[in-house]
Amino acid sequence: MRNITGALIGAMMLFPGLATAQSHPVVIELFTSQGCSSCPPADKFLAQIADRDDVIALALHVDYWDYLGWTDVFAQPAFSKRQKDYGRAAGARSVYTPQMIVGGVDPVVGTRPMEVADLLRAHSARPEQVTVKLARSGGTVMISAVASPPLTSVAEVQVVRYTPRTTVQIKRGENAGKTVVYANIVTKWDVVGTWDGKSPLSLSSATPGNDPVVVIVQTAGHGPILGAARLR
Repeated sequence: MRNITGALIGAMMLFPGLATAQSHPVVIELFTSQGCSSCPPADKFLAQIADRDDVIALALHVDYWDYLGWTDVFAQPAFSKRQKDYGRAAGARSVYTPQMIVGGVDPVVGTRPMEVADLLRAHSARPEQVTVKLARSGGTVMISAVASPPLTSVAEVQVVRYTPRTTVQIKRGENAGKTVVYANIVTKWDVVGTWDGKSPLSLSSATPGNDPVVVIVQTAGHGPILGAARLR
């Protein structure tokens, strides 16, 4: 098995080519936990790609590891549910950490950065079906979107807020004694509307505070992510 550090370096050498080959960001969701001993390498990998313009990397902390003696301070039951819903949509019998979902459809172990790089290349090469544009005015974000071609099924419009970076000292559980830097920690994930994808979309959402905002248009039922945009 390849050394994870070596794989990280190799993957990052591949990533620069993505920005020149695509015009839309690829969404990566990392399901992780402070109580999971296998997660820190995946958390590190996410932190290395978190600031890229061609990737929207989001860390969703799940709560099902909290029984091991350390309560993840970022975990939310809603994120565990989101991961399980992805699993059900894919026909999987179980979920695990660290797991990444690329583009809403492709699962991959979060400690396999070379596989993540391959998936990112594949997704970035595909035309973006939905173009999403955002504008912020005070505590409100205006969202517009156009589908080309028109959608054949209903999509959900989701607004995501995240904290860019935080360091946590873990005192108990499987990672006791470790200090981990976490990036793009999701704090809020709301469905703010549905859209038939036939006429242009225009809506607004209250987004108080200064945290970055991501808007994701995703096929309902945890299907493919059709388009996304971010305001830092």
